[in-house]
Amino acid sequence: MRTRPFAQVDVFTAEPYLGNPVAVVLDAVDLSDEQMAAFARWTNLSETTFVLPPTDAAADYRLRIFTPGGELPFAGHPTIGSAHAWLGTGAAPRTAGTVVQECGVGLVRLRQDDGGRLAFGAPPLRRSGPLAPELLDRVVAGLGVRREVVVDAAWVDNGPPWIGVLLSDAAAVLAVVPDLAAMAGLAVGIVGRYHAEGPARVGADAEVRAFVADLGIAEDPVTGSLNAGLAQWLVPAGVLPERYVVSQGTVLQRAGRVHVERVGDEFWIGGDAVTCVAGEVRI
Repeated sequence: MRTRPFAQVDVFTAEPYLGNPVAVVLDAVDLSDEQMAAFARWTNLSETTFVLPPTDAAADYRLRIFTPGGELPFAGHPTIGSAHAWLGTGAAPRTAGTVVQECGVGLVRLRQDDGGRLAFGAPPLRRSGPLAPELLDRVVAGLGVRREVVVDAAWVDNGPPWIGVLLSDAAAVLAVVPDLAAMAGLAVGIVGRYHAEGPARVGADAEVRAFVADLGIAEDPVTGSLNAGLAQWLVPAGVLPERYVVSQGTVLQRAGRVHVERVGDEFWIGGDAVTCVAGEVRI
C-alpha cells in the first residue's frame, strides 16, 4: 500500500455537485485487478478510474474504468473527468489540444476548446439496429410506459451494451418510474425531445435518463457513452439536429448538460468538468 495522487471530478457541469462525479486514481502502476475493483466498490460512485502508462505509442495514457459491479471497456463521463484530472497534474498531451486515451475499446480522442471544455470522439457502435420483439416488450414493461409512448428503440452498444429508447417527448422521459428488477441484465437509456419551450426554459433540446441496475448504480446521473450512442442513432435518422444539448439528471436533482456535435462522420460528446476533491489516497 502506498500514497497515490487522487482527484474526484464532477463531469457535465460547470457548477460543483450538479453533474456526475468520477474518482480518478492518477497513478495506478502496480495495482492488481482485485485492488482496483475493491477501491471502486469503496468509492461507491458510478465509475472509478485508474490512470496507467500507455501500451500504445499513439496514446497519452491508458485508462481502466470500474463500476461497483465490474470493469467497463469504455464510459463517457469517466473519459472526460479523467482527462480533466490528468491535465490538471500539469501533464501535456503529445499533440496540443488533443488528448488520446487508451482503454478497452481502443484509442479515444478528446479535444479541448478555447474555453477548456473537453469532448470525446464517440467510438463506433459495436451493435446497432432494432430490438427483437420479445426484448422490446420486456424493456417497455420495465419502463412502465404505454406502448404508444415508445416511438422507436434500437441497440446503441459502444462498449457498454446500451439499448436506446426514444419516447414521445421530454415529459414522458421525466415521468418514467422504472421496474429495475424487470430490466435485470439490461442497460437502458431513454430520450425525448423538448418542444419549442425547452431550449429557452432548461437550456437543452432533449432529456435523457440511463438505467443500469446490474452495475450497482440504478440510475446514472449523466452518461457520456449513452449520449454518444443515441447521437449515432438519432442524428442520422433526423430525430435530433447535428448540434444539440442534452439535459440529464433532473430526476436525481442534478443539472447535467451534454453538448453533442456532428462534424462530418464524427460525433463529439462534450461537457464541462470541475475538480471537487484533490489530494492523495492510500491503496
